[in-house]
Amino acid sequence: MKNNILILLIVVFISIQTYSQVYTDKVVGKKNEAVIDSLKTSEYPYSLPIWGEKATQKGYQLPYSAGISVNYFWQESSLIIDNLYVGFNNGPQYNLDQIIRFNDATASANAVNIRPDVWLFPFLNVYGILGKVNTSTAINAGLWVPDAENNWSEVYTFGSTANFNGTTFGLGMTPTIGIGGGWMALDMNVAWTDLSGLDKPAMSFVFGPRIGKSIKLNKPESNITFWTGAFRVHLKSGTAGSLALSDVISGGDTQAKVDAGFVKVAEKQTSVDNWWNGLSSAQQANPVNQAKYNTANQALETAGNFLTTLDGALSTASNSTVQYSLEKAPKDMWNFLLGAQYQYNKHFMIRAEYGFLGSRKQFMTSLQYRFGL
Repeated sequence: MKNNILILLIVVFISIQTYSQVYTDKVVGKKNEAVIDSLKTSEYPYSLPIWGEKATQKGYQLPYSAGISVNYFWQESSLIIDNLYVGFNNGPQYNLDQIIRFNDATASANAVNIRPDVWLFPFLNVYGILGKVNTSTAINAGLWVPDAENNWSEVYTFGSTANFNGTTFGLGMTPTIGIGGGWMALDMNVAWTDLSGLDKPAMSFVFGPRIGKSIKLNKPESNITFWTGAFRVHLKSGTAGSLALSDVISGGDTQAKVDAGFVKVAEKQTSVDNWWNGLSSAQQANPVNQAKYNTANQALETAGNFLTTLDGALSTASNSTVQYSLEKAPKDMWNFLLGAQYQYNKHFMIRAEYGFLGSRKQFMTSLQYRFGL
């Protein structure tokens, strides 16, 4: 089998940050007195944001009230997998937490999405997300069982990569405040990603605080903005689904690996039984020895049942299915962000942002067009 646990990782870690750096700015300073006076006396020509005219009369410079951006997003992150159940052909599902160990589970994704937004209030932007995503999940794991001394060893190894496509829909909002070109923003969104093999779309929540500074250029309405911040993602933990076994397994050595697993499990069981039968009645009554014996038997029984069910599914692989459920979480919920944006004028801007540190890396770039509404 290419990787029977691969099906457990169909929910790839997809959390899309689509924030665009515009904000309502309080104009300050003696050199800007003419601009302040102009704002206070001018009539605000648009319906949005609510209280837009009051904000301009108090000396705030507002961006155009509506916009649309096209974003490209790439991300790679390590995952932690818990509460793992696997079954075949709609039969019993086995909890494999005790015997399956993930040496590595990495999810990557790249997405293109469209993000329409409006300024509902001068300091609150709301937006939607609609996009297509390509995902890749790579794992390296093994089947582990104990011996008579409760020393665990790996009896079956597997590793694989699978690719999936899907769609993403989300909603978000960004409270912001700016004074004299310095600003702070608290971006947050919730998104649902629908991938094949899932019973229902996976949900993620993203929170991204940032602080930055805009530097005016000689060209009117143009500037360069730099910022730093953080990225936190929460992934809804529960996931369940089903796949055709033929989509998961590959390679002519799959049956040989399963057969070898049977031999190793049988050897471990014999070792445990010999150890137990060699103990005296008093030693068998010792709670420590009883715990070792029961733990070993439970793990070996689970491994044997799993291999037996898998062996049966392999005999009809073309018609077999794999069912799974799991709980997953990012290895690190936070990472660090650096970003920059060039604003050609109040209509057009382009930006790029990179996230790093911890077990997650990400990159985003976007092109935005804004207009009055």
